[in-house]
Amino acid sequence: MKDIREERPLPGLFTELTREMTALLRHEMALARAEISEKISKAGTGVGSLVFGAMVAFAGLLVLLASAVLALSNALAPWLAALLVGLAVALIGMGLLAKGRNNLKASNLAPHRTRESLRKDRELAKEHLR
Repeated sequence: MKDIREERPLPGLFTELTREMTALLRHEMALARAEISEKISKAGTGVGSLVFGAMVAFAGLLVLLASAVLALSNALAPWLAALLVGLAVALIGMGLLAKGRNNLKASNLAPHRTRESLRKDRELAKEHLR
């Protein structure tokens, strides 16, 4: 039984290698483009959450300031109500800010699938060269 490498001429093997490497690079570039597009979309969502969270936290700060004013000028019940509302709004804003910050972490934006695919391709190429 003959080995397949013995049956094919060397120029044909190089032509096939070139064709397959070109196809592999095209597929890897398509994967990278798709993954980067996904990460950019995720970053946009994170920025939106940060902006909205900052606006809500600012509204909470305004309510907290109003409660401080009411605490100084009025009886206990009005400022206590304003204080509770201000704290609730501020907590919601902090939660939105934390979510946006988490979406923008570098580890969430890295093209993990492309890197793993390139690593596997490199290992496969090393095996075939042996």
